[in-house]
Amino acid sequence: MPSAQESPEGGEEDTLHYEETEDDAVSPMDLSELLKEGTKESHDRAENTQFVKDFLKGRIKKELFKLATAALYFTYSALEEEMDHNKDNPLFAPLYFPVELHRREALAKDLKYFYGEDWKEKIQCSEATQQYVDRIHHVGQHEPELLVAHAYTRYMGDLSGGQVLKKVAQRALKLPSTEEGIQFYVFDNISNAQQFKQLYRARMNALDLDKNTKERIVEEANKAFRFNMQVFDELDKVGRSLGEAAQDGGVPVHDGKGDIRKCPYYADKLGTAGPSCPFHAAAGLARQPLVQLVLAACMAVAAGAAAWYIL
Repeated sequence: MPSAQESPEGGEEDTLHYEETEDDAVSPMDLSELLKEGTKESHDRAENTQFVKDFLKGRIKKELFKLATAALYFTYSALEEEMDHNKDNPLFAPLYFPVELHRREALAKDLKYFYGEDWKEKIQCSEATQQYVDRIHHVGQHEPELLVAHAYTRYMGDLSGGQVLKKVAQRALKLPSTEEGIQFYVFDNISNAQQFKQLYRARMNALDLDKNTKERIVEEANKAFRFNMQVFDELDKVGRSLGEAAQDGGVPVHDGKGDIRKCPYYADKLGTAGPSCPFHAAAGLARQPLVQLVLAACMAVAAGAAAWYIL
């Protein structure tokens, strides 16, 4: 999985390097090596999605970061549910580290920080995320030997490149130094990430798997990357719409100047009772065909009056 390194001091952005420390004990046929080699192209494509490139440059809006956090919550809820169901399965049990790795509770803390106590009522699973979630449930229930592919793709990445994203998010979004909002990236029960990743890879390599199963796991890992990229692309589309009249999900945005939460008419969720932002109410009204016709007629009358006055 990616080994995270920041750009040299003075650089303008952080970078991700998908390199690992060499281990003399590994064999080319070990699962960890097959996954490393077999997912290199997927790594590169994921790293070069517009969402990830913008994120690494610190160009991430808080509203978009909140949506990404929600997507992760649904993803990890599904993954950890299936891991719990398969904790005694010999094809996955050695990789079951709930205390060290599970992220669902950390993500719940982040969502509470961003959305408030009633955060569960304010988030929804997006289309791309739902497809990812459905695949994880299918694997856990029907092909549990492939669950390692999803666990490997997510958790090893979180312990590597995810630590770069943590720093970028904290800096770009001006989040508290006490790490509220980025608990997802905090692994309190792992004292040395590099050593833990080595342990995890050793456990993977010790699984009793035949060649065909290993190949299927590599194929599934590439599918996991594709699901992640689809979520990234979906977020990128939402991000481009954040400067328009309404965000994804109908959340009203102010005029683009300053924090939208400072607008007294800002609604946290579509359907919230109360007045809407007058800026966008007026803008939305002006886009109605009948209103445009009336405005055009008024402007014509005004222009005629001005011309008559000048003459």
